Amino acid sequence: MKFPSVFRTATPMRFDIKPRYYDPVKEEIDQRTSRIKKELEAEGVISKDQHGTGFSYQSGIRGAFAQHRGIKERSSSAFTSTGMIRSLIFFVLLGGLGGYIYLGPIIFEYILYVTAISAGVYFFFRLKSKRKNE
Repeated sequence: MKFPSVFRTATPMRFDIKPRYYDPVKEEIDQRTSRIKKELEAEGVISKDQHGTGFSYQSGIRGAFAQHRGIKERSSSAFTSTGMIRSLIFFVLLGGLGGYIYLGPIIFEYILYVTAISAGVYFFFRLKSKRKNE
């Protein structure tokens, strides 16, 4: 049984041999395809590119600027902005701290009530606008 340790101990090297696999059918297929490609290049049916693969590719950027549709603008509401949400959380925490100093623990109940009422009003108007669109 090994006890957990902070220090890493050296483990012995293991002998790992990876056997090679020879497939005569695959070798024959590769030779035949390379021979056929050479024959087609000699006949001029396909053109050999600079890489020697037998296929030529074109750049995908050609015509890309003509098909450009523009960048979609994101909905920029005041409440979807992360900076605005961070600022809102900061002011709620700051108000809670100041209220705790001046009023005591009762301020947390007030913050809870204000948060619940504002969330209710927000979801009411959100659902109302969805119903109007349907």
